[in-house]
Amino acid sequence: MRSFNPAPFIAVAAVVAFAAGPAAAHARLVSATPAPDSTVAAPRTLTLTFSERSVPAFSGFDVVNAAGEKIAIRTSVAEDGRTLTGALARPLAAGAYRVDWRIASSDGHRMTGSYTFTVR
Repeated sequence: MRSFNPAPFIAVAAVVAFAAGPAAAHARLVSATPAPDSTVAAPRTLTLTFSERSVPAFSGFDVVNAAGEKIAIRTSVAEDGRTLTGALARPLAAGAYRVDWRIASSDGHRMTGSYTFTVR
């Protein structure tokens, strides 16, 4: 009777799991200006930087005030493909704001998130 040695199968599974790791990664927000949970003077622009390149047609963000109203903003994607910048038509008034972002990375994964900041 032959005995079963699982070692070769475990080694193959480890290699497959390790190789799949980077491909299974999702874009995440790595920095933002204004920063999450910060209190700032009225900004004219907002900048969000992600861990991966984005697909511009499916990536962007909205700025929402405490009343739930979206603030007019014109977004663009930098040449690095990872940084989204939003230009406001006018500086934000004092109050609390939420940034709702969405990004589609080049591997097709779509991620969303949000954070808040306050204008003094």
